[in-house]
Amino acid sequence: MITSASASPGRRWRSQGLAGGIVVLFAGIVISLAVGSRSIPLAETFDAFRAYDPGNNLHLVIRELRVPRTIVAVLTGLALGIAGGIMQAVTRNPLAEPGLLGINAGAALAVVLGVTVFGLQSMLHYVWFAFAGAGLAGIAVFILGQAHETGTNPVRLVLAGAGLSVVLAAMSGVMILNADPAVFDSFRNWVAGSVDGRGLDVTAVLAVCVTIGASLAMITARNLNTVALGEDLGRALGVDIRMTWLLSCLSVALLAGVATAGAGPIGFAGLVAPHIARKIVGSDYRWILPCSALFAANLLLFSDVIGRIIAPPSEIAAGIVAALIGGPFFVFVVRRFRMIRL
Repeated sequence: MITSASASPGRRWRSQGLAGGIVVLFAGIVISLAVGSRSIPLAETFDAFRAYDPGNNLHLVIRELRVPRTIVAVLTGLALGIAGGIMQAVTRNPLAEPGLLGINAGAALAVVLGVTVFGLQSMLHYVWFAFAGAGLAGIAVFILGQAHETGTNPVRLVLAGAGLSVVLAAMSGVMILNADPAVFDSFRNWVAGSVDGRGLDVTAVLAVCVTIGASLAMITARNLNTVALGEDLGRALGVDIRMTWLLSCLSVALLAGVATAGAGPIGFAGLVAPHIARKIVGSDYRWILPCSALFAANLLLFSDVIGRIIAPPSEIAAGIVAALIGGPFFVFVVRRFRMIRL
C-alpha cells in the first residue's frame, strides 16, 4: 500500500490537464516530422501533406520514414502508459509497470523465439507470440511474488519482476547472438527500443491492438478505483474482483505485448506517466488512464526526437533516452513512497 495523499482536482483541472497533454502531443508530432539527422523547414513539412511531390526527397523522407516512425512512437507510448496505470492500480504498487515487472521481457523473448526459431517475419504473425509471452511473464511474476496469497507485497513483487526480467533478457540475448547475422542485425535496434525503420504494416497492427486494449482498460476503469483501495473493500462494494483482474490482465497483455513487438522492450514510460497523471487529475482511473496514455506518448515521442539530435549523425534509440529520463524518476519514487505489507 502507498502512504501518499492524492489530490482530487475538479473536472475543470482534469479537462485542462487532458487538453494540455493533447496540445503537447500535437506539437511533438510536428517536431518529430520536421527534426532529424536532416532538419526540414516547417513549411516544407506541411507541404509534404498539402502538396505532395513524389520527386521531392524531403517529402519522401517525411511520408515514408518519419510518419510511420512518429505513429509507432505515439501508439507505443499510449500502450505503455495505459498498461502502467492498470498495473499500478491492480497491484497497488507505485513501482509497477511492464518493464520493471518482466512483462516486456517476456514479450521480447517470445518475439525472439518466433523470429529465430519459427522464422516469422511479419509483425502480424509474431505479435501473437508477444501476447503469449507477456501473459505468461505476468503470471510468473505474480506466482513468484506470491501476490495472490498474501495480498500486494510491493517489494517482493518488484524483486520477482526484476529477477525474471534479467533471466528472460539473458535468454533473449543468447538466442539473438546465436542467430543468423541478418537476424542479429535486424534485432540490434529493436532490442534497444528503437522506433526507427518501422513500416505502415507495423502501425496498422499497433493501432488495432492499442484500440482493443485501451477499450478493455476503460471498461474496467471505474472498478479499478475500488480495486486500488483493496480487494476486501472491493468485494464489500459489490465489485467483481475476478472479472476486473481478468480484463485488466488481458488489457496489459495486449498493450505491453504489441508495444514490445512493435518497438522493442521499452521500460520506464509506463512508470513515469501514471505518476504525472495522478498528480494532475487525481485518483480517478477514468481520468488517470487516458492521461497516462498521453503523457507516455509524449515521453516516448520526445525521447525519439532527442535521440535523433543528441549525437548526430548517429541516433540513440528512444528506449535508451526514455530510460535515462525514467531511471532517476524510479529512484525518486523508491525514496519518496513508503510501502508496507498488507
